[in-house]
Amino acid sequence: MTQALPNVPVLPLDPAIKTKLEGITTATLTTVLLKKGLRKVWMAGTTPFCHTGKRQVGRAFTLRFVPAREDLATPASWASPISTRAAIEAMPDGVIAVIDAMGSREAGVFGDILCARMKKRGVAALVTDGVVRDGDGVKGTNLPVWCSGASAPASVAALTFVSWQEPIGCGGVAVFPNDVIVADGDGAVLIPQDLLEAVVEAAEAQEHLETWLMQQVENGIPLPGLYPPNAENKARYEKETGRKA
Repeated sequence: MTQALPNVPVLPLDPAIKTKLEGITTATLTTVLLKKGLRKVWMAGTTPFCHTGKRQVGRAFTLRFVPAREDLATPASWASPISTRAAIEAMPDGVIAVIDAMGSREAGVFGDILCARMKKRGVAALVTDGVVRDGDGVKGTNLPVWCSGASAPASVAALTFVSWQEPIGCGGVAVFPNDVIVADGDGAVLIPQDLLEAVVEAAEAQEHLETWLMQQVENGIPLPGLYPPNAENKARYEKETGRKA
């Protein structure tokens, strides 16, 4: 393949923002993003395959596959300058690799050796709408993975790898390099990089409010007027917590 190597630098992620997001559920984030007009932020097919239960947060490092073409999707392509192997060596510490596999379940995009190398390089997680191969081996690497399952065939059986660090689609979501990914037991959610600070601020407020609402439910308060809170319950929340609803 003769295309130029991609060169989109990975932006640093503020450690304070990362810590805050590690305490915010993807469910809350989808609600906050919905209020901001963004509906397509949860990546369909990205279910937990192996992770410790810890929420993962990181900048998106994107990789893209297209359908297999016999002259390009060959085992020899694995040694090409444009290959999954080369992409892994370009991944900096702390990123989340997001792979556009077009939802294909016919072949695994990455196996245990590639995942082990990613873990060694400090990659935070792998997220794909496709599948992995060598499933037990992938789990043994301790790299957190969100995907659609496992499949024995190698990627070239169904897919051609074409690039990294360019806009992709993953699970029906448009993902740009340096968007922020949050992944937990409910799947993986994208936060557009330009909305990051506003979303984190709103999500923290939403989490605090929902904690209070849960306490009210435990106290036997009925849901109508409570969730979502009406003016009376908003005033009560603000009085009890000193925070604006």
